Amino acid sequence: QVQLVESGGGLVQAGGSLKLSCAPSGSILDINTMAWYRQAPGKARELVASITSGGTTNYADSVKGRFTISRDNAKKTASLQMNSLKPEDTAVYYCNADQILITAQQAAFDYWGQGTQVTVSS
Repeated sequence: QVQLVESGGGLVQAGGSLKLSCAPSGSILDINTMAWYRQAPGKARELVASITSGGTTNYADSVKGRFTISRDNAKKTASLQMNSLKPEDTAVYYCNADQILITAQQAAFDYWGQGTQVTVSS
């Protein structure tokens, strides 16, 4: 079964940068909108940023101007460049795809990765 695999998380000091990546574990035909969510301990999962297949982006107010989402449609991957990180950015970050076309006959919806931990120290 194809999975979304995140990478790039880790520990960084406040003001530092990290880049997260998300890629399918196997061959797929297409991905529609891709997004990054995060969930801090004791808090609900929240949308961080999203990007459509056409490149339209959307950001949470808390990360505007600091985070940049991008994608490579040929490789079916997405990235999240995170700059000027703050302790409140500490969370598990999840990659999401609203629709994946696995084969011409098989589609999957609301696909999630396993998450990657981002910890920002003060």
